[in-house]
Amino acid sequence: MDKSTADNTRFEDSRDYVQSMARGLSVLSAFDRDHFRLTLGEIAGRAGLSRAAARRLILTLLHLGYVREVGRTYMLGPRVLELGFGYLGSMNLTDLAQPLMEDLARQVNQSSSMAVLDGQSIVYVLRVPGQRVMSVTLGIGARLPAFCAAMGRVLLSGLTAPELDVWLDSCRPERLTPHTVTDPHRLRRIVADVDRQGYAYVEQELELGLCSLAVPVRNGDGRVATAINVSMPYHPDAARHALQNILVPLQQTAAAIERSLPAARLAAVTA
Repeated sequence: MDKSTADNTRFEDSRDYVQSMARGLSVLSAFDRDHFRLTLGEIAGRAGLSRAAARRLILTLLHLGYVREVGRTYMLGPRVLELGFGYLGSMNLTDLAQPLMEDLARQVNQSSSMAVLDGQSIVYVLRVPGQRVMSVTLGIGARLPAFCAAMGRVLLSGLTAPELDVWLDSCRPERLTPHTVTDPHRLRRIVADVDRQGYAYVEQELELGLCSLAVPVRNGDGRVATAINVSMPYHPDAARHALQNILVPLQQTAAAIERSLPAARLAAVTA
């Protein structure tokens, strides 16, 4: 036994070692880019735990939002971003999507971002800053309300009808500006329009002076995996400019990301 192994063994036998924390982290570590969706039995095997212990830990992580349930399997949830960049690393977003979004930001001379849906919020997983149009500085891991964000509406358009019903039942819209849509029935119609047209444009609903255009990035099954956007300052001609000059480059960037990212990694962010 080498010195490092002996030191680890001694510490694990000490009173300072928190076994439950180590086991919880072993469950999260069971997921990687080649094992992004696991059954309970697979988690137990990869983490070296009994099925009963793995079940208790999974239920706790599910409750806290670090794991999500998909049928009889489990996947990492976006909240893992709050612990670091493990979630991003499993998708290789930084290496593959960022150069494409940097090209987009330069082409349209505005900021561009990527986000996923987590509960009632969108979570930023990639951001290329450009002309600053928001009063709040956003970075990776930042959250915004999904109901009034362009990327949020794109992500909502990817939900099934039952999933959207549950989401809207839990939504408590807050009027952030005089333009914010808060009526649930109108929000449902807007999401349906986004699904039909393939993009979302939001003008001054999240913050006065801010407009955003967003499109979906889909996985190999055609489901919305994530969303990308371009943010721009408001002016009376902003909507026309966005649809005529920014929509096509934004859609081309989404298509390039879909081609660059392996389908398995895009599937890892599909709800």
